[in-house]
Amino acid sequence: MTTLVTGGTGTIGRLVVRGLIEHRIPVRVLSRTTPGELPPGVTHVAADLTGQLPPDVFRDVDQLFLFPADGDLAPALKQAAADGVQHVVVLSSLAAAGEKERDLESESGLHHRRVEDAVRATGLPATILRPGNFATNLLFWASSIRYTGGVDGPYPTSAQTLVHEADIADAAVAALTDPRHRGGVIPLTGPQALTQVEQLDTIAAALGRDLTYRQVSPEEYTATMTRWVSPGIVAMLLRYWSETVTEPEVPRPAAALVGRARTLAEWASDHVADFR
Repeated sequence: MTTLVTGGTGTIGRLVVRGLIEHRIPVRVLSRTTPGELPPGVTHVAADLTGQLPPDVFRDVDQLFLFPADGDLAPALKQAAADGVQHVVVLSSLAAAGEKERDLESESGLHHRRVEDAVRATGLPATILRPGNFATNLLFWASSIRYTGGVDGPYPTSAQTLVHEADIADAAVAALTDPRHRGGVIPLTGPQALTQVEQLDTIAAALGRDLTYRQVSPEEYTATMTRWVSPGIVAMLLRYWSETVTEPEVPRPAAALVGRARTLAEWASDHVADFR
C-alpha cells in the first residue's frame, strides 16, 4: 500500500517523503505545483487539497500525511475515508491546544483547530503532531543578516523552544511507519528555550561572524512589518514575544518519536547557506 504525502514538496513534506523512502514505503506526493524533481519511484499528483481532487488520488493509499492547507479540507478527507485510507498523520500546531489565552483567538490556533476538527469529523484514526515555533521562521532574518549584520526586534529577552523541521518530519515518519507511535496528540518543541539574542548569537556562531540585535519599540516594529505582513499576524507575534519574556516556553521534545531533539545550533549549521 501507498502513503500519500500532501504538501510533499514543501519544507516538512519533502523530508517526510525522504524518510518514507528510507523505510521502503511507496510514496505518492500531492502538491499544487509540479516539482522539478522527485526521488525515483515517487509519483506525483498536481492538485489543490482544498479543491477538486482526481477521483483516483487515494487509490491504494492506506495512510495520509495531511498538510494543514488553508481552505475546506472536509471534502478531501471524506473522499479519503470513502476510498479506504486507514490512518492520518496531521501536521497541526501547538497553538491548537489553546494552552495559552493568546492561542484561543490567534490565526494559527483557529486555523489548526479547524484542521483537527475536520479530521475528527471523518472518524479516521489519526495521529496529531503539534509542533511549536518552527526554527525555519528565523529565515525571515536572513536578508537583514546578510545586508545589515543583524536584526531589529522589540523583545530581545523573549525565549522560545524552536523546533528543527527535521524533528517534525522524523516524528511524522515514525507515526507512519511504526504502529507503536500511532494515535494521540503529540507536542513537539526544540530541546531548549533561547532568547532572541541567543538565537541570533547561535546563527552568528554558525556563520563565524558577529551579529547585532538592535532593539526597537513594538510600535516601530509594527510600522515596518505591516508593509509585508497582515496587522493580525504582527499583533499575534508581538503578544507571543512579549509574554515569553516573563514566561519562557517550556521544552517538550517527543523523545519516543525523534530520539534526541536537534538543537538550534544544529539547525543553524544546516542553514548556514541561507544566511550568507
